[in-house]
Amino acid sequence: MLLTPVTRRRFDSAGNIQETHEVYSKLVREVAAEEKVPMIDLDKKSQELLQQFGKENSKWLFLQLSAGEHPNYPEGRNDNTHFNELGARLVAEIVLKEIKTMNLDLAQRIVVPAKK
Repeated sequence: MLLTPVTRRRFDSAGNIQETHEVYSKLVREVAAEEKVPMIDLDKKSQELLQQFGKENSKWLFLQLSAGEHPNYPEGRNDNTHFNELGARLVAEIVLKEIKTMNLDLAQRIVVPAKK
């Protein structure tokens, strides 16, 4: 299975999400088609997710930290590439949903953990 890269957080002045991995995603799509392997277009799906959240609210999905907010980033962080835990979980949910939608054998291995 192949996945295109997740998008970065980049919006235009009108609040529309912008393509950030056009070349890489195109190559993944081509290889998946040539090799006839399943592919999840995570680039497109993550763009849809960020667009739903919007320009400002999508900051909640990335490492957007004020100075002193996190011990690993004492100066703060304005990172529009790397997800925080919430963003990572939402992207993982997209992948799981797509695996199930595509009815891949892998879907049989996805289980909900037992509650303690």
